[in-house]
Amino acid sequence: MREPRDVHDVAAGKMCTGCGVCAYLAPDEVRMGDVLEYGRRPLPLLPVRGPGAAEALRCCPGVKLEHDSGAPGPGEYADLRAAWGPVLRVYEGYAADPEIRFAGSSGGVATALSAFLIEQEGMTGALHIGARADVPYLNEARLSRSREELLANAGSRYAPASPCERLDLVEAGETPSVFIGKPCDVAAVSMARRERPELDRKVGLTIAVFCAGTPSTQGTLEMLKVMGVDDPSTITHVAYRGNGWPGEARTAVAGESRERTLTYEQSWGDILQKHRQWRCYLCADHTGEFADVAVGDPWYRPTAGDPGRSLVLARTERGLKLIEAAIAAGALVLEQVGPELLPASQPNLLRARGAVWGRMVTLRAAGLMTPRTRHLPMARMWRENLSAKEKLQSTVGTVRRIRRKRLRDPADLKPME
Repeated sequence: MREPRDVHDVAAGKMCTGCGVCAYLAPDEVRMGDVLEYGRRPLPLLPVRGPGAAEALRCCPGVKLEHDSGAPGPGEYADLRAAWGPVLRVYEGYAADPEIRFAGSSGGVATALSAFLIEQEGMTGALHIGARADVPYLNEARLSRSREELLANAGSRYAPASPCERLDLVEAGETPSVFIGKPCDVAAVSMARRERPELDRKVGLTIAVFCAGTPSTQGTLEMLKVMGVDDPSTITHVAYRGNGWPGEARTAVAGESRERTLTYEQSWGDILQKHRQWRCYLCADHTGEFADVAVGDPWYRPTAGDPGRSLVLARTERGLKLIEAAIAAGALVLEQVGPELLPASQPNLLRARGAVWGRMVTLRAAGLMTPRTRHLPMARMWRENLSAKEKLQSTVGTVRRIRRKRLRDPADLKPME
C-alpha cells in the first residue's frame, strides 16, 4: 500500500476529506481551494514540498482515525461502543427557540446549544460553515458570535466545506469557542489539539453533525440545473435543508420572487449523494465519535408534519454537562431516550461500516492508499451485518470503482476560477 509523504499526496491519492486542518497547521505552505470534481483540497503555496505539509499528516483524518481505547469508559453504553463509539447519554428533542428549530435541518440543536454557550456561558463564538456571499453555492468557514449570526447560517450544507482551516480564529479568541463540523472535521480538531496546546485551551465544545458523505461542487451544480438554473451566477441563495423537517432544497434566482425547490429525496437521494468524494466511501465514522456532542436525524420516526427533531448524543463528560446546562436554562427541549434509538435512527450504518471493511481490504490488495483505523471495528460488521450479496458488492464493486474512478491516477487538482 502506498504511504503518503505529505497532505498533497493524500489529496492526489483521493484520500482527502477536505477538512482544512493542514491549511491551519501550515498556512505558509498550504491553502484550501475548490476543485469542481473533488471538493475543497489543499493546494501548494510553494514550488517545492515543505516540512509543514508533511507534519500536517499527524492530524489528517484522511489517513487515520484512531481512538485511544476500544473499551467502554465509565458511564458509557457498553453495547454501543464497538459500532457507535463512546455514548454516555442519548436524547431526542429540539431547540426551544421555534425560529431556530424551524431553520435547522432537523431540530436546530447544534445552533441552539451554540447560542446558549455564547450568550450564557461566555464562549467567544462558534466556528462553523456558511454560504459565501459572493458565490452562494460555495462554502466558507466563519466564527459566529451571536444568535443572529448563527441563525443566518443554520441548516446543513451538502457541499464541500473546510471549517478547520480557520481554527486560528478559535485559537485567537479571548475565551473558548464551539466548533461545529462533520465527523472527519471534528476528528481533525481532536488531533490538532494534541499538537497545539493553545488551541486545546480554546476549544470549549465540539459538535459533530451525522454525515453520510460530502458531495462535490459538481453535485450542487447538477442539483441547480435540475431546478432549472442554467446560469449559477444568477442565484442569490442556496439551501439544502431546513424550514421544516427534513426540509427542501431551495434556491433563489435574481429577479424572481419565488424560490425554486426540490424535495430532500430528489436533491440528496437522486443527485447529491451520487457525487460524494471517494474518501467518504471509506468512512468508518458517520456519527461523530470524536466529538463532545453529536447530532443527527431520528429517522426512526415519520417526518411528515413535524417541525423538526434531533437525536443528540453526549459522548464526553464535558458534552453531557453542557447539554444538561442548556436544558436547565430552557435553551433545549430534550428527553433522555433509550440507547436502542440510535441504531433504530440510523439503520443502514452497521452495514455501511461492514462494507467499508470489504472496500479497504480490496484496495490494500490492489496496492492503493487507504486510511488507518484503530478501535473502530469493522470486520465484525462485515461478518454479521452483510449478506453474501452485499459482501460481494463491496469487494467486486470496489474493483470496478478502481477503474471507473481512476483510483490509480493522481487527482487533477485544478481550482475553480
